[in-house]
Amino acid sequence: MTADEKITLWLAQLRVAGRAVVVARLVIAVAGAVALVVPSVQSWDQADLVPIVGGALLLCTVVLPDSLAALLFVLVVTLGWLMRAPGAPSWSLALTAVALVVVHLAAAFAGQLPSYARVHRAALRRWWLPGAIAVLLAPAVAGAAALVRNADVAGSLVVTAAATALTAATIWFAADQKLSRD
Repeated sequence: MTADEKITLWLAQLRVAGRAVVVARLVIAVAGAVALVVPSVQSWDQADLVPIVGGALLLCTVVLPDSLAALLFVLVVTLGWLMRAPGAPSWSLALTAVALVVVHLAAAFAGQLPSYARVHRAALRRWWLPGAIAVLLAPAVAGAAALVRNADVAGSLVVTAAATALTAATIWFAADQKLSRD
């Protein structure tokens, strides 16, 4: 298949794509851009390779949301932050975390559907509640971690890990997941 045929096929698939799939991919693009831009405009010097590799992975994630690119994008942005950022929690950290959560959820949603799928409201409702909980709890956990860190509480790592586990459990049960396959 030549390059012209591949582009024509891709454009035809884009033309018949369902609205929910297109919106999910736009959400991936916007949230991914936020996750790349917020660390880049901070006062500390981010590694130059992070936006370059992250941009390429974000493009791959938008085009193929069910590929490994989404996981690698989240890892690149997170590792870029861990390599050079200050250790204290901040609002830019919380905003980046929320953007990465949104990229993850939108990629999971878009990755499970063929591009031509039509999505009904009932399917969207199943994703809205866990998504909203994740987006709201990410800054709350960051704020709680900052409070615990500034209070010099013994075992603050355990408290932070417990808050993160509680957040994950809340999202799991809000998504109406079952522990057994009945």
